[in-house]
Amino acid sequence: MEEWIPLLDIFLKSPSPETEASLWLDEASISFSSSSSSSSSSSPINRSSFVSLLKKQCEPIDQSPSPSSNKVMFIETLPNMVQSRILSFLLYDYKRFCGKDLVWLAREMLGGGKGVDFWVQRAAQNLLDTMPERKFDWISRLDLGSADEDSIVEEFDSVPDWLTEKKGGCIGAILPWLPVSCADVGSETLVVDSCNEEDLMSQGRENMEVDHREAVDEDDHEINVALQPDVHEMAVNLRAKVKSCESTSEVLALCDEIRKLCLGKGRDCLRVLALVEPWNAEDETTAVLLSNLHSGSEEEEIGWPSQILCSTVLPKFLALEKSASRVLMSATVEFCKIHQRAGEYGLVFPMILRKEGINSFICEVIARVLKECWHLGHISAFCQKLLCGRTEERKFLLLPCHRDLISDDLTWNESLFILFQNILTHDVPLTQGSVDCLVSKVQEMAERYCKSLKFGNFLLHFISKCATMLHAHKYPLIESVKCTNSLVTKSILSKLNAL
Repeated sequence: MEEWIPLLDIFLKSPSPETEASLWLDEASISFSSSSSSSSSSSPINRSSFVSLLKKQCEPIDQSPSPSSNKVMFIETLPNMVQSRILSFLLYDYKRFCGKDLVWLAREMLGGGKGVDFWVQRAAQNLLDTMPERKFDWISRLDLGSADEDSIVEEFDSVPDWLTEKKGGCIGAILPWLPVSCADVGSETLVVDSCNEEDLMSQGRENMEVDHREAVDEDDHEINVALQPDVHEMAVNLRAKVKSCESTSEVLALCDEIRKLCLGKGRDCLRVLALVEPWNAEDETTAVLLSNLHSGSEEEEIGWPSQILCSTVLPKFLALEKSASRVLMSATVEFCKIHQRAGEYGLVFPMILRKEGINSFICEVIARVLKECWHLGHISAFCQKLLCGRTEERKFLLLPCHRDLISDDLTWNESLFILFQNILTHDVPLTQGSVDCLVSKVQEMAERYCKSLKFGNFLLHFISKCATMLHAHKYPLIESVKCTNSLVTKSILSKLNAL
């Protein structure tokens, strides 16, 4: 096990673990081969043995009466960040590994009903999606034919025990299997007829939209409760201090006061921060706030850190009309390096969903955060969630007073295409689903941006980087590109014809 410690250190500490890990394995393999004659008893160091190590079954520390059923793979004993980095490395270098082993490992990480971290799950799914030949022999382990078919049907059609008990004690039930009596149904029961069906459906859709917005606003923070008068007064006093701080010592004292006020038991942090208005501080003050508001003792990664971001820098970035200051950008990047998930929920997601669409300055901020703070696998998973993920996956946090600045859907413009061009330039391995969604959007926007050089440059990068996933879209894309008339139209058509 000791011989693998340098490699695990790379996954833990390196800013670019994929390339460093690949070089380390190459050098270690060559070194082992040259010294194999003198130490033939030692285990080999190569890619195959590394995967074997990841798949090795380990006993958990806390064992139940049946410890054999609780065995976990070695990779599952590592921190979530290291797991996601290892899976991203396997994706990066998958052509040099045994495909069957990688598919098995990804399936095991995703299966079994285990509570897998979001980024680990995404990395495993990306690895599985990238494998050129799927192996479905894992289905044989499900033992689908062992159960009696009649017993399965009987269990599926049967009424749950708790509902059966309710049914037995129900008198005058409306339906024989439903525990709702006639007395439970009032005279105001909603009845849909041919006259008002359309109105009711329209009202239902409006209610669903309102519920969705409220769920987004109140997600990941405390229940919205009224503030006590003394808390309200203290928050208003802190608001004045935010604008008047002149020295670092004053800002540090302000950080302590804000943290104590917000993290008091039963308090609504977002409501307190909305009263304090920390986004009105000077950029130098904001940098100190970012560095010191989070003391490191809070365990919630997407709770307090997200609230810090969405109340200090998010409003500043949403209103950018020029390049962000160096001090503000540096402090934001350093914070997001430590709190990556908070950076997604409290900054990147709401910024990219800006109702008016992002401009070139906001594009610069997002691109830098993605490039310097996130792993390639994380960016790929984010793009998948942004472009074609389910609505419930689009979680973000912001103050209620800023809700009108954010849309539920992407506003496509030239700057957004430039952002995806920057992502492609960064060699992010997009999934097939993300590529399909981008193709659909290109077809939709080609006529609007027919003379746009920025749109054309995005198309050039898109086709160059994702050529292997565009074969099915070749001819629809050609028809869309023919609608454009920019300096790069001929180059784009040439690349498409070469697919």
